[in-house]
Amino acid sequence: MIKKELIEQIKIKKSFLCVGLDPELSKIPKHLLDLEDPIFEFNKAIIDATKEFCVAYKPNIAFYECLGSKGWDSLQKTVEYIPENIFTIADAKRGDIGNTSAKYAETFFNTYNFDSITVSAFMGADAVLPYLEHKGKWSILLGLTSNEGAKDFQLLKSENGNYWFEDVIAKSAQWGNDENMMYVVGATRGELFTAIRKIVPNHFLLVPGVGAQGGSLEDTVKYGWNNDCGLLINSSRGIIYAGNGNDFAQKSKLAAQEVQQQMQQILLDKNWI
Repeated sequence: MIKKELIEQIKIKKSFLCVGLDPELSKIPKHLLDLEDPIFEFNKAIIDATKEFCVAYKPNIAFYECLGSKGWDSLQKTVEYIPENIFTIADAKRGDIGNTSAKYAETFFNTYNFDSITVSAFMGADAVLPYLEHKGKWSILLGLTSNEGAKDFQLLKSENGNYWFEDVIAKSAQWGNDENMMYVVGATRGELFTAIRKIVPNHFLLVPGVGAQGGSLEDTVKYGWNNDCGLLINSSRGIIYAGNGNDFAQKSKLAAQEVQQQMQQILLDKNWI
């Protein structure tokens, strides 16, 4: 999916919601556990319930690969079930030397046909460039994460007075462009979006941390908005685990619809739709 198509979907659905598909056997409704593939059946129900309210789905690969080959099968069926007009993100956070990155890119872009993958730039350009060679695909680089450990490295100051994450974003932005790169920026550090927007004003930002992790949708929009909307707000637990009974899908639908309505009002207030 190219940038123009993503923006068009945001306008059509009046939403910039991304739903994280992070299923855990211990948390999904018990009546699904007797089915042949409970993970896929759970995802299928969530997709059916939420697809009209979101523009992206983001399976976190850890929740699938921990299940071995069955988990990878569930992942493949899930990605194939997602409608073609919805952006797909492989939340794999890969980052390795060039020939290994090339194989990761082949895995997620060709074998599983994701639109994008999350990538760590820690090892430098040769760890990222293999992903950017795939036309029509996106690399979503870790920019500023929302976890507690982010302060260990990302929020240290370099000799030039910048935060380390600012230097990472500024350098990596030279490797691609706003048509094939995005950045992960945690919503729990909303005030730092301003610094990031000075470096990458036109890139989309994938924003976890709204909802269960305490991030604010209002602050994210206030500091992170650009002329193209430029935001994909991810919600995982707050939507997929909104209910755990036989009506879990309906509860997820209501949760996704509530977020979409908030986003629709934001888009209206900004005269964007």
